Amino acid sequence: MPVAHRRRLSGWVLRAVVSVHLVAIFGQPVFAGVFLSGDYDGLRWHEAGANVTTSVGYVQLIAAIVVWVRLRQSWPFLVTLALVVAETVQYFAGMDGALWLHLPLGVITIVALAVVFIAVWRRPLQRRERVRATTAQEGDGDE
Repeated sequence: MPVAHRRRLSGWVLRAVVSVHLVAIFGQPVFAGVFLSGDYDGLRWHEAGANVTTSVGYVQLIAAIVVWVRLRQSWPFLVTLALVVAETVQYFAGMDGALWLHLPLGVITIVALAVVFIAVWRRPLQRRERVRATTAQEGDGDE
């Protein structure tokens, strides 16, 4: 497989994982709403959705690391890392019943992931060339 194709492939894999992640996280308020409507099976669905969403978040983190290494773009890794940290805190807050933290953090993570989704689909995920710093010797024409 040519190197250029592998580079493009890593960007498409990240886009696909972010898309799956977005679909998974959008289901979470639906399952919570089912539970709050009185159907206690909704809590089981919400917990299963949390497991799926968090797992996909970690897969997204791995894909973002690959993009960073292959395409030299760190922003997908940095925003995914922040998102995964927030999701993990939110996961444990929900398991502990700390709804004062779980609910607002859930809203924040959904909005953040929607922004990441837009960014990975709008911004080009192409390899950035390394910028060489010119030294004093290279910059001088006196030699």
